Amino acid sequence: MGYSKSDILELVRSYHQENVVSGFVPGVTPVGASGAVLDEDDRVALVEAALDFRIAAGTSSRKFERALAKHFGLRKAHLTNSGSSANLLALSALTSHQLEDLRLVPGDEVITVAAGFPTTVNPILQNGLVPVFIDVELGTYNASVERIEEAIGPRTRAIMIAHALGNPFAVEEVAKIASDREMFLIEDNCDAMGSTYRGKLTGTFGDLATESFYPAHHITMGEGGCVVTDNMVLARFVESLRDWGRDCWCEPGEDNRCFKRFDQQMGTLPHGYDHKYIFSHIGYNLKSTDLQASLGLTQLARIEEFGAARRHNWARLRAGLDGLPHLLLPEPTPDSDPSWFGFVITVKDSAPFSAAELIDHLESRRVATRRFFAGNLTRHPAYLEREFRVSGPLTNSDIIAERTFWIGVFPGLTDEMIDHSIRSVTEFVTSRT
Repeated sequence: MGYSKSDILELVRSYHQENVVSGFVPGVTPVGASGAVLDEDDRVALVEAALDFRIAAGTSSRKFERALAKHFGLRKAHLTNSGSSANLLALSALTSHQLEDLRLVPGDEVITVAAGFPTTVNPILQNGLVPVFIDVELGTYNASVERIEEAIGPRTRAIMIAHALGNPFAVEEVAKIASDREMFLIEDNCDAMGSTYRGKLTGTFGDLATESFYPAHHITMGEGGCVVTDNMVLARFVESLRDWGRDCWCEPGEDNRCFKRFDQQMGTLPHGYDHKYIFSHIGYNLKSTDLQASLGLTQLARIEEFGAARRHNWARLRAGLDGLPHLLLPEPTPDSDPSWFGFVITVKDSAPFSAAELIDHLESRRVATRRFFAGNLTRHPAYLEREFRVSGPLTNSDIIAERTFWIGVFPGLTDEMIDHSIRSVTEFVTSRT
């Protein structure tokens, strides 16, 4: 018996519906810190792409890039294989020789925060640039405008900072600082898709911004990321760097979009050398696939729903834990509406218990915890012998390394699960007070 594609996809829908797991048992069912929320449309999209053997970047990838650019109201989006690769591409684009005197060169400085994730910082070092580490504020976990201004030195050329766990930094003011000082701004928006600052989406203020579609993030492709920008010159560099460093911009399967494929002179190559094999940057292959993009398209359709769920879960946790002693609870940045990545808790120095003890209790109740990423990157083995500059004390970053963690708010958590998290924290704190 033969099956048509539509028959197979209907079977996939039935399979999904028959294998939905539900029910929550406090202390037994895990309350995750993060995770993908996938429905039958997602499963069907993946299977359909597989049935069509769309195994490389193609029509779905281009469709996703257009849809994501439209979501942000920007001109270009370039899909890549991870948010970390997106960060590498965004920063590397600023080193392009085609920027001439504006390009970043080895020894130039890039301001970033010590309390963050390494792949916001690693591209700085990988390009021979110097990170300038600054501290963050407890509560919002973002760097202040004042700290950023104080960190600017004679060789500071760019700012590259993430919105902390979905909580925007004062990005409008930081963008103005960058513009006034003729510096570049890269927004690492990987944890903050859907967050707004003064009514405008984060990821739309900088020269470039990055997104991640790892399962922990706001939408997922399994693996995947994107660089978004309104600057067509920088977009061109990102595309070249992503696609082996080639100068050609033809889509897969195209051969002569510029109508000059065999009529160009570049480098010391002979005139008319095939443009498809002329390389203008030292690039990579960081492309994604249509399988991933197909999933991204169905996920992107739910971005508002997912953001609303994250805000709801965060607000429920915040209200349920309000007033507990010994804990510093998170606060949104003024003028922002975060699409939260997690709920951050800092154990105060005066507490009669440690963060490690509270974490152990939560884990024993099956409430997953995560540290605030690196805590203080300057204390990690990977960076001890690297060149960097520190502007001001990193007091709060050290506190974060010792006493800060976060728990989940992702859309897969129900009110019952959130309430179990609240009870678990409350029972421990009150038993020690």
